[in-house]
Amino acid sequence: MTVPIALIVVITAVDIHMPVDVHLGALLVVAPALTVSFAGPRLTSLIGALAVSAEVLIATLHGGLTSTNHIAQIISLIVLSTMVTLICLIREQRGRELSRVRSVAETAQRVLLRPPPRRVGPLRVAWLYLSAEHEAQIGGDLFGIARSARATSRVVIGDVRGKGLDAIGEASLVLGAFREGAHRCDTLPELVTALEESVSRSMDEVADTEHDHGEHFITVLTLDLPDHASRAEMVNCGHPPPLLLHGHHVQVLHSHSPAPPLGVCEPYETVYGTDSFTFEADDTLLLYTDGVIEARSPEGTFYPLAERVASFPKSSPEALLRRVHEDLLRHTGKHLADDAALMVIERTPSRLRLHASQIPAHPHSHGVTEWVNGSSLPPTTTN
Repeated sequence: MTVPIALIVVITAVDIHMPVDVHLGALLVVAPALTVSFAGPRLTSLIGALAVSAEVLIATLHGGLTSTNHIAQIISLIVLSTMVTLICLIREQRGRELSRVRSVAETAQRVLLRPPPRRVGPLRVAWLYLSAEHEAQIGGDLFGIARSARATSRVVIGDVRGKGLDAIGEASLVLGAFREGAHRCDTLPELVTALEESVSRSMDEVADTEHDHGEHFITVLTLDLPDHASRAEMVNCGHPPPLLLHGHHVQVLHSHSPAPPLGVCEPYETVYGTDSFTFEADDTLLLYTDGVIEARSPEGTFYPLAERVASFPKSSPEALLRRVHEDLLRHTGKHLADDAALMVIERTPSRLRLHASQIPAHPHSHGVTEWVNGSSLPPTTTN
């Protein structure tokens, strides 16, 4: 506000003291033109009116309003100020419309993704979603946590083939089936079977087949994390393996009985087997989608998630997520070519009650895990 008014005052004062044949009044249009860049239509029209009044004052002091030059300058200034005000009015209306549309879109995306709470039973949860499209909060990646009918938490993380807003329909399909099945299904294989049935039944209705004629499928990792036992289970359907953090050691939980992604086979063609692993108090799980590990540096190097996490100090889920996020952006030069999601789950010690009968009898695994730093963490066992 101050700068446009100062311009009007300075231009008017200089023009009044200049010879009659020198006309600087045309420069007054700079004031409303500058105002429109930061103000609304009311302030812009006010500055325009002040500029016209200043031009009238200049014309009066320079011999009256009857001269052709002064009349032309006043009319031109009125027209230009009016046009600038109209442009500002149109911009403001479109801005309000865009704000309403964005608000509706953000609400719809939050409803679809429904971020998990920070605390679920004995678990502390932190999550991060990075969409490949700047205006979208979610895209083709999905994750969620739900409580089952018994004392356990069900977790899902998945990745739709495709990215951005076009993949939201398929992601919402899996999330809806998961939220329903997590309460209804007794076992993890039953839950994954329910997800496969839902995908096979409804994929054609939600997939963007008009613009994407390729094969549609979803990689999914589901976990069952009991409240009062250290033995957890997972079913991996073509998804990147999770990381288990035990103290300063990082363990990659490879599946001993992997299944194909959802949507590739008919529901009755796949028998889902579970992989069990030890998830004790103070342990942390890091779940992620391939947008993280396939993120490339400007030189074309993939992001080494497991190695990077192994170099981080032990911290809370939120702090770990923040470190991974910052390190990932440094690696890629702050640009991601694909959707990326991460979820960190920590088991708190106060709620875990481990009985001797719940400890696996055979602690040695057979190729289920991969060691990142040569640690001696008790390995995973497989059903």
